[in-house]
Amino acid sequence: MRRLFQIGLLGLLTCHLSGCKPPTGPKITIGSKFFTEQVLLAELLAQHIEARTGIHVERKTNLGGTLLVHQAILAGALDLYVEYTGTAFTAVLHESPGSEDSAAIYRRVKQLYGQRFHLTVTEPLGFENTFAMVVRHDDAQRFHLKNVSDVTPIASKWRVGVGYEFLERPDGFPGLAKTYNLHFARPPTVLDLGLLYRALVSRQVDMVVGNSTDGAIEALDLVPLTDDHRYFPPYDAVPIIREDTLARLPALRRALAELGGKISSADMRHLNSEVDVDQRDPATVVRVFRESRGL
Repeated sequence: MRRLFQIGLLGLLTCHLSGCKPPTGPKITIGSKFFTEQVLLAELLAQHIEARTGIHVERKTNLGGTLLVHQAILAGALDLYVEYTGTAFTAVLHESPGSEDSAAIYRRVKQLYGQRFHLTVTEPLGFENTFAMVVRHDDAQRFHLKNVSDVTPIASKWRVGVGYEFLERPDGFPGLAKTYNLHFARPPTVLDLGLLYRALVSRQVDMVVGNSTDGAIEALDLVPLTDDHRYFPPYDAVPIIREDTLARLPALRRALAELGGKISSADMRHLNSEVDVDQRDPATVVRVFRESRGL
């Protein structure tokens, strides 16, 4: 019994010295949707906040789609996550975009999120991640494809792959097909976001709806087509935080402001590629990026 007591005491001391007891100071929870870019952005916010404020951050990544994560922050299960202005405007607020530019959409989202949800939209991170219609390089050359409208004459012989959320959202597939008069050979194949490009390269489908900052596009020599009819609204990446969290921990406001405008589209494509193509750990990728930018 004495021996067991000594072992138990040693374990408690080791745990104490190694810092394995739960943090006693302030903490917040940061979440993300279920794709690589979102995981990277959640980790970026978490590392920066911990470094600048000392606030402990719990990570809850890969939670699901837009509406699930939105409900989580409304319920208080999350304090902070990164959204895209066009997604907030259409999928969450159910607004219909017209000719508004990026700044106008941002101002409207910021206003309505505060009024309806008591959520604060902070400074944009500096890049846009819009939807991208992506085709194989050889098909782009063979059919002279540069714009989405170039697909219209051949769509009846093609198969398209999409993520499940894009099939249902108001700025998603039905409106895209109507805007460009796209009638494919069969209904869209719904795929996990991580499998879209694999399906395209292996010729299971002929076009996929990906994201403009996906690292795999360049790595796999694929071609994103231009949205020449301007179907999609701007999709600027912006942190969304609960108002009561900001009131409780005002240091967060300055920490988030420091990230405003710090990430370009090229930066985000590179970070995504490091994880998706090079199979690097997201936390390590973010740490190296922060060091390179003096964050």
